[in-house]
Amino acid sequence: MRRYIGSMELQNDSYLVLNSRATAEIKVKGSRFIAIAVPVSSVEEAEVELTAIKKRDYDATHHCSAFKIGRSGTVFRYSDDGEPNSSAGLPIFRQIDSRLLTDTLVVVVRYYGGTKLGTGGLVRAYGEAAGAALDQATIAEIIPRTLVALEYAYDDTSPSMHAIGQFDVIIKETTYSEQTCMILAVRSAQILEFEQAIIEALSGRGVFSIVD
Repeated sequence: MRRYIGSMELQNDSYLVLNSRATAEIKVKGSRFIAIAVPVSSVEEAEVELTAIKKRDYDATHHCSAFKIGRSGTVFRYSDDGEPNSSAGLPIFRQIDSRLLTDTLVVVVRYYGGTKLGTGGLVRAYGEAAGAALDQATIAEIIPRTLVALEYAYDDTSPSMHAIGQFDVIIKETTYSEQTCMILAVRSAQILEFEQAIIEALSGRGVFSIVD
């Protein structure tokens, strides 16, 4: 199944993360909604960031939040922080999820302006603020890779390079002595096919190993 974010097609084994923090603010009927989007790599880091924002904006009425962690995005949490049930944390989370992001925390700080917005108004305001902050952030596509070491004789340079060129591989290091030794970052989803292609290209010659 193809996955898209905007006009960009994503590969099935890749995922998206924030590459920078971002902030956005909207005003609705006197209330200020300040959204902060933060890249995080663990639940603990998300909790530390949330605590820091609460401490900084201690005088705010609410600090509503959502985060999603991990490549699969199965670790997530959202909080209404005193707003009506599912009127704040869930719409924030949906903004993260709809952009296929993970390792992402969004906190929306509300300063109450004196006019009640109702559940529907809160859902729209919190979602809009979170979306605005995420739209300001730089997003990176992460492709999981596996480091491998490949050794081959000089006479096997041509078939080795031809096989390497058929895959999504980044050459990290090359050293030359009696044998050529290469450290390669191979797309993890292709690792088995890559190993088989090397074996076939070199007719079993050479040494292929996973780097710890």
